[in-house]
Amino acid sequence: MAQALFITLKQQYPDSEIDVIAPSWSVPLIERMPEIKRAVELPIRHKQLKLASRYQLGKQLRERQYSLSIVTPRSFKSALIPFFAKAKQRRGYRGEMRYGLLNDIRVLDKSILKQTVQRYVALGLETPHSTAVTIPNPELTIDTQNQQRVVKKLKLDISQPVVGLMPGAEYGPAKQWPVKYYKELAEQLVLQGKQVWVFGSAKENPAAEAIAGANKNIVNLCGKTELVDVVDLIALTSQVVTNDSGLMHVACATGKNVIAIYGSSDPVYTPPLSNTATILYKDLDCSPCFERTCPLEHLNCLNTISVTDVIASINNGHDDLNKRD
Repeated sequence: MAQALFITLKQQYPDSEIDVIAPSWSVPLIERMPEIKRAVELPIRHKQLKLASRYQLGKQLRERQYSLSIVTPRSFKSALIPFFAKAKQRRGYRGEMRYGLLNDIRVLDKSILKQTVQRYVALGLETPHSTAVTIPNPELTIDTQNQQRVVKKLKLDISQPVVGLMPGAEYGPAKQWPVKYYKELAEQLVLQGKQVWVFGSAKENPAAEAIAGANKNIVNLCGKTELVDVVDLIALTSQVVTNDSGLMHVACATGKNVIAIYGSSDPVYTPPLSNTATILYKDLDCSPCFERTCPLEHLNCLNTISVTDVIASINNGHDDLNKRD
């Protein structure tokens, strides 16, 4: 979602150079964003302060002479590096005692900026708040050479239409469509003459193995690829079915048709940023609860989204599923 901010900045300041400080796992992904000049690795784990490390990185970045630094998190520690880097303007939302660290502090009005991505993009605008925040869709660069390398390495067959499945969601079970549903979906897609690739990290490997079983047309790729490899492989699919997860946003940024399944979360707040996305969301009386596990122990928000619902969404107006480019 942060790429929408980068695109907005580039639209406003076309001659600017944009650097992004980010955790190591996301650096290769950021390097696929055409708006970015340089991705700077943050050598600090989540929730760690490590004041000396932040000071050293900020000091190293002073030579860049930043005219503007935007801090999207609202924590105290996230504002330290721009301060140490002596960025001229340091902008962010009011948060944990950041007066002095930031010199352009904005008050977040959640009634106006309801979506996380709107809040990011608004920080890139000169006007503190606007009801007319335009959200550009993210777009990642596809590396065709790496794509061919990974296809060859994993011995993937691209002669038939491919549907990608993403059964994981780091947040918890209340955002994960049941594995048995994914398995049934995959088997039905294979019967329709399609291949199925299951994407995810090594953590999703047990789920992917259960989905694939012994079916040679269902390929478990969980834990076998780097994140940028996933980007390039998704670009070869015709359709993606995913939970509300980080990979959902990655899939949207490849321009592919995305079926996004929502459980405890709310698509109003974290929607798939794509003009070709379909949202499956039941909006029950108990929704959204935003819990990691179902507090009512029935998980009806996900259990009542049927395989038939997903198949209908996949087949609805997407003729490209029936052919290869």
